[in-house]
Amino acid sequence: MAAAWPSPMSKSWSEAADIRAVLDSGADPNAPMWGDYGRPLHIAAEHGSPEVAALLASRVTDVDAEEEGRTALWRAVHSHRPDNARVLAEAGADPWRPMMAGWSPGRLALAGPEPDLFGAPPEGVALSEREVAAAAEAPRLIAALGDFYLDGMSLACVAGIDAAEAARRLGAVPVADGDAEDDLAVVGATDVPGGCVVLQPRGFAAQMSAVLTALSEGTACYGFYANPKSGDQGSVARDGVLVDWDLDPGGGVSEHDPSEYVLASYLYQDRPVAHSCAYAGLRLTGTRAVAGPPDVWLRLPEDLYGPGEAAKRSLRGGW
Repeated sequence: MAAAWPSPMSKSWSEAADIRAVLDSGADPNAPMWGDYGRPLHIAAEHGSPEVAALLASRVTDVDAEEEGRTALWRAVHSHRPDNARVLAEAGADPWRPMMAGWSPGRLALAGPEPDLFGAPPEGVALSEREVAAAAEAPRLIAALGDFYLDGMSLACVAGIDAAEAARRLGAVPVADGDAEDDLAVVGATDVPGGCVVLQPRGFAAQMSAVLTALSEGTACYGFYANPKSGDQGSVARDGVLVDWDLDPGGGVSEHDPSEYVLASYLYQDRPVAHSCAYAGLRLTGTRAVAGPPDVWLRLPEDLYGPGEAAKRSLRGGW
């Protein structure tokens, strides 16, 4: 009887002897497994060692087999594992194979810290000026925000307007500092280069759909909620309409995601706050806009937020 494959987070994916034993027992290296994690080679590309990646690459029938629209090589590049990417390329994986909204493994690498990972790109594969600018901005923004993250916080990152205009659009009125940070009908707003950030430190009000649609008239904004129950949630509103939701800022992507979202997920992996700000084109120089205190505290009107005990419980505990 074939041995079971280890769980995706197991240390065995870094131990060639462990994986060789599973293979020698008759386990199929080509079989999809563990849901979204994909095939064994995909798991090794993202979570394993170069030795395990090389071993599995030598046993599979197709080193470029796709799961969820991406190859193992793509997974290695996206997870910032250049060591594994080199091994897979040496085993015959194609770095320029089209996938993921135009982001082949090689094209994705062009936007990262090792743009020459696979040598010179083929004609027509180079990054656009906008993509080059986004790739250059990411390290600066990540450095400016550091590892800042506050469980339970929500943000609305709005392009092209200031805090005063945000207040006008929301119909919100300024309130004194006092206990504003603990008032679940109150949000903060801060001017930043490129627009403004609306913040609620301990609730989801800044990412409510009514708030995002009001703020996005004639522009766009990205909403972020660090849901303490179910994880990070992102939403996009554009010109007064909520156009996308249930996103995973700083996390994974779907094969159906647009090109700019695939790039952002790569540049800001595990950095959901930076991802949210970058998506709206905000160029923060420090953490005050997301960590507080804001430029101004604003009380939301009842047509946007009517507290009530049920709403208070929802805000404190998540959806």
